[in-house]
Amino acid sequence: MFLGAWLVVDVHAQDNTGVTAGKGNRRHILWMNRSPLMDRQRGSLKEVTFAALRPAGPSMTSLRSFLPLLVFAVLLSACSEFNKALKAPGDQEGIAYKLQVAEKMMANESWDSAIPLLEELIVLTRGGQLSEKVNYLHAKSTYGMKDYTLAAYYLANFTRTFPTSQYAEECAFLSAYCQYMNSPNYELDQTETRNAMDQMQLFLVRYPESARRDSCNALIDVMRTKLEVKDFHAASQYYHMRNYQAAGVAFRNFNRQWPNSEYREDAMYFTLQSDYYLAMNSVEAKKLERLKEAVRSYHNFADAFPQSVLLEEAGKLHKTLEASLASTPTSNP
Repeated sequence: MFLGAWLVVDVHAQDNTGVTAGKGNRRHILWMNRSPLMDRQRGSLKEVTFAALRPAGPSMTSLRSFLPLLVFAVLLSACSEFNKALKAPGDQEGIAYKLQVAEKMMANESWDSAIPLLEELIVLTRGGQLSEKVNYLHAKSTYGMKDYTLAAYYLANFTRTFPTSQYAEECAFLSAYCQYMNSPNYELDQTETRNAMDQMQLFLVRYPESARRDSCNALIDVMRTKLEVKDFHAASQYYHMRNYQAAGVAFRNFNRQWPNSEYREDAMYFTLQSDYYLAMNSVEAKKLERLKEAVRSYHNFADAFPQSVLLEEAGKLHKTLEASLASTPTSNP
């Protein structure tokens, strides 16, 4: 049985033709499928020195078992560096070392390790030249943690504390963006959404020439659409609950508040339907007035959307309303 082995070839060895196996002072390592005990005279090379015999290579199993140890060693080194920085004195050299380690942690996205160092540096550098940079890095670290409520506070606080800083514009935008990220689904309370819109608009007022203005406008449009959808669904809830009087009021308010909405056609049609069902099921004392209101809703819809696919259905409702209006007494005793 032949075993594979690494052969270290002497640079001065010659083959049978007299040609040297290597050049200069380099040593050539060859892989030969032969036994390490093979007679040298039977090989193609002479004066072969077996400097090292190695296996074909580490198996995948050994590599997998070695990888956790390597990761553990790296983590242990990082932890020791963090602890060393945390225990460093508060003198100038210690501050510089703490800041260096904090920036390294941020580069590795180890935000939870960077924040304690930066919080300590905020106290040590207060009123100094490094105060602006340390507060900026601390605010960015909280943003990296995706704690948007806390990050919005620290970013806004940085903008108030250092209004002329080169980082003020970025922090003002990120503070508003954190409010945007806290904006919930349209079905929930939209206080955060309105706050985010106010912050975005305030940013545009403060920095009208900012390169981030297009992003601000895009985010404002997204949040405005969310509020629009919420109002439309709120009005629809009244309709599906068959509270047609409240539904008619809600859909009219929706059209006044969102005149350019993509749901305007549906809202006006639902207004007509709400007025129709309210009038047809009304008591006699209020039926005439409500029938006239429903007819006005039809004309408003037909004038606004003469090519609507819903116009045919609206026309059927209109005919029923006109017939009912003709049979309804003009005055009530």
